[in-house]
Amino acid sequence: MVAPPLALIVLLAVGWNVMAARWDTPLMPSLGSIGDELVTLWRGGSLWANLEVTLTRVLLGFAVAFVIAVILGIAMGRNTSVRRFLEPAVLLGLATPGLVKALLCVIWFGISVINPILAVALAAAPALIVNITQGVREVDPQLHEMAHIYHFDAWTRLRRIWLPALAPSLFTGARLGIALAWKVIVLVEIFGMADGVGYQLNLEFSNHNVAAVLAWTIAFALVMTAIEYGVLQTLERRTSRWRKESAV
Repeated sequence: MVAPPLALIVLLAVGWNVMAARWDTPLMPSLGSIGDELVTLWRGGSLWANLEVTLTRVLLGFAVAFVIAVILGIAMGRNTSVRRFLEPAVLLGLATPGLVKALLCVIWFGISVINPILAVALAAAPALIVNITQGVREVDPQLHEMAHIYHFDAWTRLRRIWLPALAPSLFTGARLGIALAWKVIVLVEIFGMADGVGYQLNLEFSNHNVAAVLAWTIAFALVMTAIEYGVLQTLERRTSRWRKESAV
């Protein structure tokens, strides 16, 4: 149902406008001022250009994190020794603030393609690994016996057993990983890039243009919402369809 989310959005919008009218300060612009900034960014072409740059960096970094997480997560879930060996590194990755990861990547790689991709991968991989490891440990042992009896190779096991069985864990980890990736990529673009949403946010902040800062933030949030509802939830429904059918 879309009514409750829309009601919440309307309530927040009304509350913001009331506060903006009461305080009457440039530090809290009205929704009309923010909308004007969005229209200006749209017509000028900078909105889509910078969103595309940031989204590309996030997707590339998340793809690297996904591949690494699937390999390490399955290994840690299947082998106790591997899990004990890698667990401290994964916990360290979870505990390290995104700001530190962003700063280190900027210091080490400067303004380069590797910088944002690696920062996003470092931010997203630990959450994915934890969820995949837990998901592997909960897979039905009979599936392993079947794979052994029929002599499935590694690719067949991954495609026919691991990925379908781990779908819930993968989507949960993906949501956490993408949320962390968004935060880190903005920091990387603020500190060490010359384009992207983070760079534009820093530029508007330097110009004391709060309306433009909020306009970029809203555009960023809309892209995240589209990914969540348009991509992740659609894929999750399709991949979990067999579970619902088998339960009937």
